[in-house]
Amino acid sequence: MAMMKFAVKTSVVLIGALFALSAQAQVGEKTFRYSHVGAPTHPSIMGAVKWAELLNAKSGGKLTLKIFGNGTLGGDVQVLSAVQGGTIDFTAMNSGILQGIQKEFAIFDFPFLFENGKEADAILDGAFGKKLADLLPAKGLYNLAYWELGFRNLTNSKREVKSLDDISGLKVRVIQSPIYLDTFNALGANPVPMPFTELYTALEQKIIDGQENPFSVIESSKLNEVQKFLTVSNHMYNPQSLLVSKKKWDSLTKDEQEILSSTLVEATRWQRENSRKLGEDSLANLKKTMTISTLPPEELTKIRAKLKPVIDKFGADVGTELVKELQDALDKGRGK
Repeated sequence: MAMMKFAVKTSVVLIGALFALSAQAQVGEKTFRYSHVGAPTHPSIMGAVKWAELLNAKSGGKLTLKIFGNGTLGGDVQVLSAVQGGTIDFTAMNSGILQGIQKEFAIFDFPFLFENGKEADAILDGAFGKKLADLLPAKGLYNLAYWELGFRNLTNSKREVKSLDDISGLKVRVIQSPIYLDTFNALGANPVPMPFTELYTALEQKIIDGQENPFSVIESSKLNEVQKFLTVSNHMYNPQSLLVSKKKWDSLTKDEQEILSSTLVEATRWQRENSRKLGEDSLANLKKTMTISTLPPEELTKIRAKLKPVIDKFGADVGTELVKELQDALDKGRGK
């Protein structure tokens, strides 16, 4: 009887070991390349570092994420093409940039769309975020998660901006996206589309007067060294799409995909929380070197009125039904 129990126990242990070995056999030694335009303290670089740690631990060191920051592999438009082609594995970039290949993503660049980050999380993690993500496999991409960059705010080197009129005539760098161009044209500025990798030099050499980005990006990229005035405008909220090459993803085993996906869930939660803390800390630090202004409610009302034709134009382009679907989801979350 004792020998039988020993044999059964030994068999269970051996079977368990075989299953473990079988699972391990489905995870090969792989190194993935992640590209981003941000500096080491950019929220999406820090998120990638966290993801790399989780990935390394869960895969037993077999899966490695190698991070290329500061635009070393190119600007957003160039990298997006490379990820589609499979020469770069992962990237994160403002979701609105994807409108260049899928027009519906322009909706994430609508001015004053979200009231806060938690509201954005509910939309992005829900049916609406999935609906847009499901459009991308046909373009050679999977949108695996939405990370946070945060609310964009205006800086410049010429004057305090306390009103709509103060924006007039400012030469402002914007993302290479039509809605950004139309937004700042509507506000009376002179928008200049430019890769982020060229921004600091352009500000330093006074080729442009200003730019707009979240507080954490302004600080991490040291834009306060070449900008004097910061206006708390919160005019756009930027989710960042965590993208993977479809070609690369489809070549992975189910076990490799599961490890990447499960660790990304935890990394996403951490990234958003960290991004929000970075934003608060960065604003406190920027107050030490910059002149801070906040647009009063009456000026924000004027700005919103100026931007309504822009929203109407791009709303028609992405589809009125899609706009209504998003607005209904927002209203439901707001208890309307």
